Amino acid sequence: MKAFVLIEPGKVGWHDAPEPTLTPYGAILRPVAVTPCSSDVHTVYGGGSRKAPNLILGHECVAEILEVGELVQDFKPGELVAVPSITPDWRESGIQEGNYKHASAPFSGHQLGRSIPGVFAEKFLIPDADTTLARIPEGVSIEQALMCVDVVTTGFTGAEFADIKIGDTVVVMGIGPIGLMAVEGARLLGAARILAVGSRPICTQLAKEFGATEVLSYKDGDIVSQVMERTDGLGADGVILCGGGDEVFSQAVDMARYGIGTISNVNYYGGTGSLAFPKFSGGRGMAGKTIHTELAKGGRNRIERLLKMIQYGRINPEKLVTHKLYGLDEVETALRMMKEKPRDLIKAMVQIDWK
Repeated sequence: MKAFVLIEPGKVGWHDAPEPTLTPYGAILRPVAVTPCSSDVHTVYGGGSRKAPNLILGHECVAEILEVGELVQDFKPGELVAVPSITPDWRESGIQEGNYKHASAPFSGHQLGRSIPGVFAEKFLIPDADTTLARIPEGVSIEQALMCVDVVTTGFTGAEFADIKIGDTVVVMGIGPIGLMAVEGARLLGAARILAVGSRPICTQLAKEFGATEVLSYKDGDIVSQVMERTDGLGADGVILCGGGDEVFSQAVDMARYGIGTISNVNYYGGTGSLAFPKFSGGRGMAGKTIHTELAKGGRNRIERLLKMIQYGRINPEKLVTHKLYGLDEVETALRMMKEKPRDLIKAMVQIDWK
């Protein structure tokens, strides 16, 4: 079958891959809509752990079920489903410790396009359909469902781990698609003031629409100084890291409030080495600032809850889709767009009509 793969670090292409083999709890699906992610860009161009030869890329997908295993109870061929980007093995013993993101190994929850073949192919396998696939409610569009499988859940994860309370002041660093959903999540959780950090006009406009009360730019000076000035020197109750280089980690410590400030990181830092922890704003180790470093929440229940938020008019993530392409072949174009980030891009959706 035709598949878009990582040939070697820094090189992608089309490959004649073997078709997936059905498992008793699994389902074989074909993609109806996909979107490349910045994580795909990191996988291809950013190094990281070694990947299998000709690994099929992709982990953001709405798909049609073609076959189900003999032990699948809740799904049947012909159904359209949202496929979560985070697909934990819910049968791992580590799940019982609440460690579903890293239950059996580091990043074991993030399998698609990383440790197992991804969704950029004519067919793909989800090993455990009943615990993974998410039903799409009536009235929810393909674009809306597609945004939920990664972008919404990751941005909301960032907001949730920032421990936001009613009336808080929150900083969101980086307002690409993940950061925009972190802004939306912070608003829904009760933040009174949301300072979004970014400069691309298309993103700043949407950040305000999603709930940012102010948008700050690095172009206007040191971002920590801007936050501290606007908070009368106290800093922010919560800082959500959704983008930027290594320097944003120490900046987040600098701008978080002493005693109660929480830093929630869903940002990816490429390469090796260390992230700096500033001694002074870290209270020389005693500042009472909490740091969370989180992989997005995933699985069936999580995505179905997010889809309900769309169904009942709470969120409108389809506004993130700025470009629509058609046909499986356009996955390569969409990935290149995510790498180059033209000024008018937030997310590129590739729709596939198999008829």
